[in-house]
Amino acid sequence: MSHLNEHGITHLRHVDLAVPDFEVQRSFYKDTWGLTEEGKDGNLSYFAAEGSPEQYIVRLRQSDDKRLDMLAFGMTDAAAVDAFAQKLASAGVQLVNEPGELQTAGGGYGFRFFDVDGRTIELSSDVATRQHREIEEKEAIPVRLSHAVMNSNDPNRTRDWYANVLGFKLSDTLWGEHMGEMMHFMRCNDWHHSLAIARGPHTSVHHVSFEMRGLDEYMYGTGRVMRAGIKKIWGPGRHHAGNNTFTYFLDPSGNTMEYTTELERLTTDEWHPSVYDIADPMTQDLWGTADPMSEFIARDSFNDPDKGLFVAPPV
Repeated sequence: MSHLNEHGITHLRHVDLAVPDFEVQRSFYKDTWGLTEEGKDGNLSYFAAEGSPEQYIVRLRQSDDKRLDMLAFGMTDAAAVDAFAQKLASAGVQLVNEPGELQTAGGGYGFRFFDVDGRTIELSSDVATRQHREIEEKEAIPVRLSHAVMNSNDPNRTRDWYANVLGFKLSDTLWGEHMGEMMHFMRCNDWHHSLAIARGPHTSVHHVSFEMRGLDEYMYGTGRVMRAGIKKIWGPGRHHAGNNTFTYFLDPSGNTMEYTTELERLTTDEWHPSVYDIADPMTQDLWGTADPMSEFIARDSFNDPDKGLFVAPPV
């Protein structure tokens, strides 16, 4: 039984965001969200999670335009990186660069390309790990990056591209009577999803999710961020698909950030995706503690149209 992605993609490494309000965002991720600023290099800032071996899980870049700079995923080794770069290029995928030594924190070997919607994706291997530690009881800071959800105005096309081109597997789908298929949960390892594709009016970041140590820490963290005056969009609650807890907040740039815990791990490759009807209150929130999903809640996560499509970030 193997959960390994057929091309050797192993996990989500980091999410890179460009923001106009750089200093405000630095303060938010460091002082409110509970990440550790590992380094600052001019207009770049790298944030790590204390419980994660990744060099960083969020990179902020000062920019006039708000955009997703990049989604970065790990690969098994350099040979897999080379083989897959060649495969993508021959399939007509636009590469940003050829595989080579990475110039970012932790080094490594990798390359970048554009996905079907124009997001920049990086695949890499051999990135140095950082000294990390076990998060202690009642310590309400993120353990690791859990998953990233992206908006697409054609989520089925985006789902098919990630499945057919990158080898992600579909775990589950959310469906609505008027909107059709609303969200696809995709996996590259045994976590229920590392990536999800949501139906939105345009290509943008829907939300980025951070795993907490346990339920207690998740609730302490939720309360701390609420007390800091950050706008809570939705939660606390527990989703049906993935069985994970959720509380969503708007960061100062208007990107949605989530605290979660207990995301399901799939024990078999013979997983059969379910389609969950969003009209069923149990689909959105098994506990019934969050407000019912509404168009107002949904609109917050539509985000601004991404200004970086098919334009690779400068660094």
